[in-house]
Amino acid sequence: MTIRATRARITATAAALVLASLPALVATPAAAHDNGVRLAFLGERELPNAMPFQDTTVGGLSAISYDSKSGTYYLISDDRSQTDPARFYTARIGFAHGALGDVELTGTHPWLRADGTTFPPTSTATSTVAPDPEGIAVDPHDGSLVWTSEGERIVPSGAPALLGDPWIRRATTTGAYTGQLPLPPQLHMNAQQFGPRQNQTLEGVTFTPDGRRIVTAMEDPLYQDGDDPTPEHGALTRITVHDARTGLPLAQYAYPLEPLFATPPAGSTDTNGVSDIVALGHDRFLVLERASIYSDNNWKARIYLVDLHGATDVLGRDSLTGASTRSLKPARKTLVTDLSDVPGLSRVDNVEGITLGPRLPDGSRTVVLVSDNNFAARQVTQVIAFAAHGI
Repeated sequence: MTIRATRARITATAAALVLASLPALVATPAAAHDNGVRLAFLGERELPNAMPFQDTTVGGLSAISYDSKSGTYYLISDDRSQTDPARFYTARIGFAHGALGDVELTGTHPWLRADGTTFPPTSTATSTVAPDPEGIAVDPHDGSLVWTSEGERIVPSGAPALLGDPWIRRATTTGAYTGQLPLPPQLHMNAQQFGPRQNQTLEGVTFTPDGRRIVTAMEDPLYQDGDDPTPEHGALTRITVHDARTGLPLAQYAYPLEPLFATPPAGSTDTNGVSDIVALGHDRFLVLERASIYSDNNWKARIYLVDLHGATDVLGRDSLTGASTRSLKPARKTLVTDLSDVPGLSRVDNVEGITLGPRLPDGSRTVVLVSDNNFAARQVTQVIAFAAHGI
């Protein structure tokens, strides 16, 4: 169905309310600080595929962040200025009678460069690197935005490399550039196999509730930190804590990724990685891991409770492998829910974004997820909601 309007409302029947179980994570120390966090499913909504909205095509929604002061949700598209200029959307999401209500897009804005222009698409001919927008977060102090790009790493044989560092940028709520945070030294792109892999960098960003820290999550390991997750083994990626006032990185922690959930076809690049992070306070986070067997359109999404207390600060370490890291203590994590095990959820697609929404009348905190349809007809844009107890 084609929708031509400046505001789009998507309604559907809410699914039944179900409590998700809390299985213990294998090899997690001492049941890893399980404090009774549980999620109750509140429903899902789907946006029409290739939905037109305010002269853009809605898709690629890779992160979501809630502004509690205005009641606005911000959703970032990972369109690299190929369909429309790199951009984000605003939305209203309702809750009523213990269920997810309407999802209503309310606006869209392009991300702007420092000179006030929109981003052109990537071009090897002109050495132009478009951003790969992946993470978005609302500053709780003033409602401004921080967003991340995964950068670019194209290293062809016999031709110059096209490199673009990932970034963490500040912006107004209309997308205007207001600054950029410095990167830890390990996160700069390199034509050699050192530093970030292509399309596996700054996938998630969040503010701590007090607004004093900005925390980012790498999707997968740096080259020097080891191989990507496979069905046989997991991997270590990095979570970095920045001072929100100065932007400087303060600390960094190893985060243990799960193995890939199934065996991929030969030659595929399927793996598991962090797709978003949201801070709860007191050095605790909800972390969303997402994996796929892309050829089968088979997706896995899991939410973990993560605690940085006692983890080793690895900001000064170039590598997370080798003898010097044998005493390394990664962040602790506990599985909260595997979306594949949620009764009433119609399907699990490429779920990439997570945020905390408003509190419900019973005091529980809503948790809202969004999926990235990759602008593909076989995938969907989902908004999924839970009521969280214990946070």
